[in-house]
Amino acid sequence: MGEVKVDTRSISLSPAPHLKRRLATQNFFSKIMLVATAISVLVTFGIVASLVPTAFTTLKNIGTSIIGLTWAPLFEPAQYGIAPLLTGTFFVVIIGMFVAVPIGLASAIFLSDYASFNLRRIVKPILEILAGIPTVVLGLFGLYVINPEFVEKYWPIGEPIAYTALGAGFMTGILIVPIIASVADDALSAVPRAMREAAYALGATRREVATKVVFNAGLSGVVAALILAFARAFGETTIALMVAGSFPKLTANLGDPMMTMSAFIGFAGIGDAEVGSVAYNTIFLIGAILFTVTLIFNILGNRFIAKYREAYE
Repeated sequence: MGEVKVDTRSISLSPAPHLKRRLATQNFFSKIMLVATAISVLVTFGIVASLVPTAFTTLKNIGTSIIGLTWAPLFEPAQYGIAPLLTGTFFVVIIGMFVAVPIGLASAIFLSDYASFNLRRIVKPILEILAGIPTVVLGLFGLYVINPEFVEKYWPIGEPIAYTALGAGFMTGILIVPIIASVADDALSAVPRAMREAAYALGATRREVATKVVFNAGLSGVVAALILAFARAFGETTIALMVAGSFPKLTANLGDPMMTMSAFIGFAGIGDAEVGSVAYNTIFLIGAILFTVTLIFNILGNRFIAKYREAYE
């Protein structure tokens, strides 16, 4: 056989033009995503940098009075006991979670394992629409419907005041129901169908499959939904300010007005405190506390999620 000669000069080692365009487009969008990520990180560090120095300076000026029981930075003499803000915040958040967790998880389980395809197509968008309702609308509903028609009639209150922590907690719970339902539903729906079919083959009922198999398999996603809802409730301002009021009262009666930390920031930011004064700078101190508490819960939640996350192929 004769030797076959190949003219290597006709072979081009450079990529085809269309491949060049694809690579250039990929590199361009990769750089855009890198810039977006860097901006997010820089904004976070910027927030911390704007809060921490003023917060530490304010804490140094306040001293040990921050552990007091009265919060009145605009009074004479000024009092900086943060206890009323802490109790008001956690009462509203706890009530909100108490309302939202059972409703949200029940909705998620129903959508992932009980609802038909057509019913799911209708219900899920409605839940997402509820998440888009402005918080000021929920605040008005809580102020003019929940507080006077339910709390004042069926809860023992000291005096008929329009603001109550119970009403604010209830409306905060309504606010975060769609977050829990939607995120938890996505986590439960991601559980492979084979796990459900295997449980049914072993004789499990639909309730047992939904609550003991699917729920446990998607537990990390459910916890992520709860953390996200907690953070949203913890930082809610409009509902707390409109429904719970702006009176930092240290009380265990949920029918009384209270003030949350986020509501104080919203109230004091447009109030009578002189810019640069200690009373005004307490905004930065409360903001730093809010940021720290939210960060701690997110770190703990992420560690839990990483430990119990299930990977499916």
